[in-house]
Amino acid sequence: MVLSQEHRLPLSQVVCAVTGLSRATVHRLLCSETTQETPAPAATEAVSRSGPRFIEADQRETIFEMMCTEEYVDLAPAEIFFRELDAGRYPCSIRTLYRILKEKKAVGERRPQRRHVEYLKPELLATAPNQVWSLDITRLQALEKWTYYYLYVVMDIYSRMVVGWMIADHETGANLQVLLQETLQKQDIGADQLKVHSDRGSPMKTLALAQLLADLSVAQSFSRPHTSNDNPFSESQFRTTKYHWSYPGKFTDIEMAKVWARKFIPWFNMEHRHSGLNYLTPHQVHYGLYQEVLDQRKALLQEAFAQHPERFVNGVPKVLPPPPAVGINWPQTQPTAASDDTSSKADSNTMEVNP
Repeated sequence: MVLSQEHRLPLSQVVCAVTGLSRATVHRLLCSETTQETPAPAATEAVSRSGPRFIEADQRETIFEMMCTEEYVDLAPAEIFFRELDAGRYPCSIRTLYRILKEKKAVGERRPQRRHVEYLKPELLATAPNQVWSLDITRLQALEKWTYYYLYVVMDIYSRMVVGWMIADHETGANLQVLLQETLQKQDIGADQLKVHSDRGSPMKTLALAQLLADLSVAQSFSRPHTSNDNPFSESQFRTTKYHWSYPGKFTDIEMAKVWARKFIPWFNMEHRHSGLNYLTPHQVHYGLYQEVLDQRKALLQEAFAQHPERFVNGVPKVLPPPPAVGINWPQTQPTAASDDTSSKADSNTMEVNP
């Protein structure tokens, strides 16, 4: 039977009737064969835009420079558009103003922006005393409103010992310079032995202090701004200081603050069992006097275990020495040995240094 032209079925329907496949499957197979046989058209270069409504490149550049002038640099395109209209000029549509800014990647702020300073993270490691010192200053409140005294503390991060301190009625670089110079002499610090770490307070950044440490071959290290974790040892020591039972909260005068500090600092160094040192005192660790203490602890614990082993389910208690290394932000590799004018001079009548 021969069908007339108007009664002939499409090829896809014929294939569906013969094979029993769905029209979607047949259509997909036919399209895949056509795609394989027909080569993909070659990519053509983008044709430059043109037309009666297209704004030429030089005119677009002029409009962009107009939007970046001092008069318009802080304004949105819509406000620029209407200001130009009020001045008797028609630059282009508001949408075109946005397009031009987008082409120049200036849709946001069009003024030169100040780049955020990226401060390096301090990485310090101490494996023995007098390798890294932590320096900080805290305020001691007086009875009189808005009056403070200032406690300067220099602490060795390995032993947690306060190696130098001062109480003064002003926070100045000159006081800090006197404190560090006397503390360095007291601890007999050699060249390229020590690194002093502190925050970025104004007394720590004075040119006179930097010159002093450079002359003594002592390296300086600074915390990142607003990052208290970069100076954790001093922050922890100040918390212990102000939560101690002897801390009065407020001081009647600077002499009262000095009397209190003369008692507290020796207690912190000589009697305070520090948890970070496995409950040894900072003085014992700083001067290497802890081995006898550890031996005594070990002997007593072994004796207690021998008498009542049933009380020690985990065996003989261990006696641990102080940590072999202490660090700030724990560097990947151990560093080598430590490779502004002041506003006022230190006054011996208003401060006390390492009594």
